[in-house]
Amino acid sequence: MTRVKRGNVARKRRNKILKLAKGFRGSHSTLFRTANQQVMKALRSAYRDRKNKKRDFRRLWITRINAASRQHGLSYSQLMGNLKKADVQLNRKMLAQLAVLDPASFSKVAELASQTKG
Repeated sequence: MTRVKRGNVARKRRNKILKLAKGFRGSHSTLFRTANQQVMKALRSAYRDRKNKKRDFRRLWITRINAASRQHGLSYSQLMGNLKKADVQLNRKMLAQLAVLDPASFSKVAELASQTKG
């Protein structure tokens, strides 16, 4: 059997991991074995949190819309239900932006929703 020299391949693989671990604290960024564990953990967390980010932002938007709509005498569910009946196609992100940055426009939207009953 012929001899396989894999020094270049192995070094490239290790350097790829160490490059991903750049910025980690202590030996987590310098020693290959610990860096490899930390990179795998970081990639797992990144994958999981890309999903959680969507949930967290939606929850934030709903909280902001709810707080703003209650100032106009509507609950969140009443506001969203009436907007759907009135065929207003503003998504939660835009409604939350209106509630925070342009309360006058949000009050117009809430007024429209309160007029659309049943």
